[in-house]
Amino acid sequence: QVQLVESGGGLVQAGGSLRLSCATSERTFSSYAMGWFRQAPGKARDFVASIRWSTGRIYYADSVKGRFTISRDNAKNTVYLQMNSLKPEDTAVYYCAAVRSAPYYFTFTTAAEYDYWGQGTQVTVSS
Repeated sequence: QVQLVESGGGLVQAGGSLRLSCATSERTFSSYAMGWFRQAPGKARDFVASIRWSTGRIYYADSVKGRFTISRDNAKNTVYLQMNSLKPEDTAVYYCAAVRSAPYYFTFTTAAEYDYWGQGTQVTVSS
């Protein structure tokens, strides 16, 4: 089983920044994909950002474009989410997700497509 270790959540004022990190328990391969999802109280788990390991192709939710940046460190098997200009509506539990083999038809944006999940890290943005 793949294990995901998350860190970086916390409390920040509106307009501030946080960086989340998520490390996998195994080496990544060309077909690997990792992503971030978030779930606010009473809401569904929504897509935030994802990355395809082979090419570095990146996908963002419209709500975070221009503010969040997903990146990777191949040597550390780690994905990061740099969150800038945070808003109160960004408050949620953020989950790291991974899939070992993403087929050519993988969308990178649907939670059901991912096989492994982290425990979640709380991000709270105060107004």
